[in-house]
Amino acid sequence: MLSRLSLLLSLALLLAGLAPANNKKKDSLPAEVLDARTVVVLVDPDAGMSTSAPLANKTAQDDVEKALANWGRLKLVLIGGNNADLVITVRKGNAKIVQPTVSGEPANDRPVVVVPSDTGIHIGVQQGRPADSTQPPPADTSPGLGGEVGPTEDTFLVYRGGSGSPPLERAPVWRYVAKNGLRSPDVPAVAEFRKAVEAALKQQQKTTKP
Repeated sequence: MLSRLSLLLSLALLLAGLAPANNKKKDSLPAEVLDARTVVVLVDPDAGMSTSAPLANKTAQDDVEKALANWGRLKLVLIGGNNADLVITVRKGNAKIVQPTVSGEPANDRPVVVVPSDTGIHIGVQQGRPADSTQPPPADTSPGLGGEVGPTEDTFLVYRGGSGSPPLERAPVWRYVAKNGLRSPDVPAVAEFRKAVEAALKQQQKTTKP
């Protein structure tokens, strides 16, 4: 056990040394994002369940869905990413480089989903894993304790959806990585994404104006 934790710690320190000094947001927005009308929000499939805050990622997922519903530009779909124009993954950061986690728990299986917003309530039904799920089935579904080397900051990644290769196998088209970026209930990551989209749309209008 000690040797395993030592290996994880060494890997974490290596990744920290390679990380960019400022990775808060950015990446220019392609036309597919500006034209998008549907979105699915997932917990990062690589994220384990923290033993100290087991609902952190699920709460972040719910908060992001509510913030997107309040924005109103993108319609939430509660099925696989191949049926949505965009796929967003969320992952809560933690203050520890290595934290104990529970593995074997599916991150994105939700039989019934209720998404409240300021304008109403959206209810979706999903039975088991969708046929076009963006994540492969776990090899071992029995829960077990482990250790995770993860980001210390909150992560919000936007991917192209649609047909073709699985969305999460593509490079993200926009990202926001920051401390408290998924903070409840205001969710700064969604606010920044909205600003980026609206700024890009204004620029697009200027360039196409006769």
